Amino acid sequence: MGAGNSNGTEAVVVGLRWLQPQTTQDLELPRYHSALAAGMDVRAAVEQDVEIAPGRIALVPTGFAVAIPPGYEMQVRPRSGLALRHGLTLINSPGTIDSDYRGEVKIALINLGEAPFRVRRGDRIAQLVLAPIVRAELRVVETLDITDRAAGGFGHSGI
Repeated sequence: MGAGNSNGTEAVVVGLRWLQPQTTQDLELPRYHSALAAGMDVRAAVEQDVEIAPGRIALVPTGFAVAIPPGYEMQVRPRSGLALRHGLTLINSPGTIDSDYRGEVKIALINLGEAPFRVRRGDRIAQLVLAPIVRAELRVVETLDITDRAAGGFGHSGI
């Protein structure tokens, strides 16, 4: 489906279209920042700085749309450094871009930190991870198989 990478994995071609090429020439394509990175950093395509106050949410544009092949999704994940240092993360993590979506990729950021966070044009604000999907076929059954865990959840195994 694509060419091999230097890290030994097979590359899957994902189409990317700048929505307004004349205004996004200064932005880099999402890219991997190391040979074995799972996620491509994606940059903010804001026209003006966006300040996100503590506890507030902002929908940040990227300026592009993608064509993901059937059988894949693109996950949108937080950047660990932004989360650790500033409390900036995604409100729906991970976010999913379905293979049939063709609108602009936007990043829903939330500031869980104590100070306002300013998003500037070109800032790396999230990661994109291409992942294969498996579709489930749900079947109604009379009983479920027995497991040691049973219905234990939400901290049942302790700290």
